[in-house]
Amino acid sequence: MKIRELAALAVIGVVALAACSSPSGSGGNAAGTAIKIGIELPMTGGEAPNGVPTANGVALAVDQLKVAGFNITINQQDDAVNGKHDANQGAKNMGTLANDAQVLFVVGPYNSSVAQAEIPVTNGAGLMQCSPANTAVQLTKPWGTAKPTDLRKTNPDKISYVRVAATDDIQGAGGADIVAHTINAKSVYVLDDTQTYGKGISDAFTTALQTFGGQVVKREGAPDKTTDFTSYVTTAKGLNPDAVYYGGVTTSGLGLFRKQMAAQGLGSIPFAGGDGVVDGAQKTASSFLNIAGEDGDANSYGTVAAIHDIPNPDKFAADYKAKFNTDPGSYSAPAYACTQVFFQALKEVGTGVTDLAQLREKIRAYVADPSKSYDTVLGKFNFDKDGDTTQHTISYYKYDPAKKDWAFFKQRDFTADPVK
Repeated sequence: MKIRELAALAVIGVVALAACSSPSGSGGNAAGTAIKIGIELPMTGGEAPNGVPTANGVALAVDQLKVAGFNITINQQDDAVNGKHDANQGAKNMGTLANDAQVLFVVGPYNSSVAQAEIPVTNGAGLMQCSPANTAVQLTKPWGTAKPTDLRKTNPDKISYVRVAATDDIQGAGGADIVAHTINAKSVYVLDDTQTYGKGISDAFTTALQTFGGQVVKREGAPDKTTDFTSYVTTAKGLNPDAVYYGGVTTSGLGLFRKQMAAQGLGSIPFAGGDGVVDGAQKTASSFLNIAGEDGDANSYGTVAAIHDIPNPDKFAADYKAKFNTDPGSYSAPAYACTQVFFQALKEVGTGVTDLAQLREKIRAYVADPSKSYDTVLGKFNFDKDGDTTQHTISYYKYDPAKKDWAFFKQRDFTADPVK
């Protein structure tokens, strides 16, 4: 069993209430020092297929991992507003977590635009956050005119944000690899949702596609509140590309775009996207495959910015299913790995420390140290000086019409096998 099999929202929606409310789970001894791990993810509406299984990864880890002398519970926050991730809500939630003295570490967020709003908050508070899913390059490295220090104005030299997901300069290359070498497309129409993640991954895709010998016949941006994609579909139809690439997330209209492509007779044109596509099976309400429909799902491809073939996939999948009665999501294991990072740091620096403010800073400093390595459910990795994981593997998926779900078919380690 592979960890990327995606569950039906009808099941995981129930799990969210049981597993991710605050408090949930307990690591260590009930009589120990009371501390919390925060979760900041989109948990409701169209974002639930992403946030719920990710939060469940944290809850599973908190149930399984122990640090003597500490009683660990969860402070859960939801950054979805009207069913969509909201950067302002994310920043507000992070302020709530930072003001809770017992919160020593946060897992989240899911969306890169939310991270842009949150990083200044955690940087100011000295609260370490670990994202299982953020991929926008500029959160940690210069990208275009953006500089990560712009997000760390309070403490520019202190890292309070790390991530276990590979960045979009790598994930975008993964999408280009699929388009150029699996689909064998030479001409591609590219559309993005104009948001931090969508535009960034499309930029990276475009650069890598050109390296692979492909051509972008047109590049456009559709605002994330778009519901009628007729003009974009008409443009694509007139260009007759070999493939279409969309940078964005389902709640920006990605499924609708593909559905409207199919309605205009373009369902046979291969369609590819990033991890904003790979968010659930066809039966999962509000997922890309659910919204795009049977005709739109055909010839669809996606990437996930994390390793698929983890060291012990069967055990993780079995443990997850035993607790939640469903299969893990794309970022369940990365969320578990973030939690493992916290538990290792707590074990290493927490002995004898009773001042929670001091302990929060010790944990931040430990995780920000590039010399520290972590043996996790994802395998062994370090965070570099910028807070990025040293794992640079992208997993590739294709729609399986028999299962009506995403099927993994390949992963590429861009450290061992870089773009040439």
